[in-house]
Amino acid sequence: MPLNPNAVGAVGDKRTISWTSKDALLYAVGVGAGSADLPFTTENTQNVQQVAFPTFAVVAGSGTASPGKSAMGEIGSFNWAMLVHGSQAITLHRPIPVEATATTQDKVVAMYDKGKAAVVVTEAEVKLESGEPLWTTRSSVFIRGEGGWGGDRGPSGPQNVPPDAKPDHEVTLQTSPDQAFVYRLSGDRNPLHTDPSFAALGGFDRPILHGLCTYGFTGRALLGALCDNDVTRFKHVEGRFSSPVLPGDALTVRIWKIGSEDRIG
Repeated sequence: MPLNPNAVGAVGDKRTISWTSKDALLYAVGVGAGSADLPFTTENTQNVQQVAFPTFAVVAGSGTASPGKSAMGEIGSFNWAMLVHGSQAITLHRPIPVEATATTQDKVVAMYDKGKAAVVVTEAEVKLESGEPLWTTRSSVFIRGEGGWGGDRGPSGPQNVPPDAKPDHEVTLQTSPDQAFVYRLSGDRNPLHTDPSFAALGGFDRPILHGLCTYGFTGRALLGALCDNDVTRFKHVEGRFSSPVLPGDALTVRIWKIGSEDRIG
């Protein structure tokens, strides 16, 4: 069946997830960290305590959820080759433990009809077993070929436009030609990122890098430039995915400080 606009408001079951120190380490190298980032990439370096990147929230517990209904599973059927990540936000309520058992519950908060495509927006809350909030996520996916039911088009136009001035910080990070093969081990096995024939079905000349991998690279740049790699100072990050990145591309993150906010481009 096609997408179901009546799925807006659907709430998934509360499910249990867990992750280990190894998962946090694997994510760190998946987003390009290495010998310069020992608190994130090692667990046994003398006088160094392991910590998790704030953006680890997007994959923590991947593949471990206890049985139950996901709200995203209520939106209907579609061709996964036509789906790309549209946006992602994380609000952290405290630093992410390098290993934990937690609960997660998602809900569908919006579905927009873009004519030739649909946008589905979901939110999820993650809490420790004690009930202490860990983080909240909000994400959207863009699904080509699934619009046209006459629904609300939703917000449009430029958002978070960078100022016409020199950035306060500029950080360039290099992705590896094989970056997707490491990042996928954190949970996203979508063949769009590794299988040339599947990528061709989606209209791409070759596999593209996971949007959330580039998101992790950006999070690394922000954490270093604005927080001196202190995860206790990192509270919120959000971004839109406007064009694909290819494995091997260099990513330049430009950061402007505007009042109490930091804006990136």
